[in-house]
Amino acid sequence: MRILGIDPGLDRTGWAVLEKDGAAPPRLRASGLIHTPANTRLEKRLSSVYDELCAVVREHDPAEAAIEEVFFSKRADTQANTTHARGVILLACDKAGVPISSYNPKTIKKTISGSGSAEKRQMQRVVQLTLNLPAPLEPDDVADAAAAALCHLRLAPFAKALAAAKERAKC
Repeated sequence: MRILGIDPGLDRTGWAVLEKDGAAPPRLRASGLIHTPANTRLEKRLSSVYDELCAVVREHDPAEAAIEEVFFSKRADTQANTTHARGVILLACDKAGVPISSYNPKTIKKTISGSGSAEKRQMQRVVQLTLNLPAPLEPDDVADAAAAALCHLRLAPFAKALAAAKERAKC
């Protein structure tokens, strides 16, 4: 199974494609950063995020995607821009037929590191160790995207089993 992890942002959107086959540990297939210049109009930046993510989806053909939910910060402008970027990311995945699951940052951190308040460097190191990488993923947006994909790989099977059990219980 191929999972696309996404850490949304208008300035920097991190992405990572993980592959998991049976009982083998997940492996990093590809990763990258979508960067849009700050001095560009909002609609052009959003268009760039959309186009570049569509290219990633076309190239890597993920079965599912996992995206980090928007973290509510004290800076309303940053939060709004991230929300805009997240919207075009959701649209790109939907148009490509890629089911997407959302996870809040604390859930991702707790699932991957054991602590919902893990620091950025700690998350980078845990992702590095989990994926058996020679060095931490840089920048941290890419590591966060890989962490979202790892979180999905761990939580999605239970969520699917629970949904199936609820569906059977309706009969």
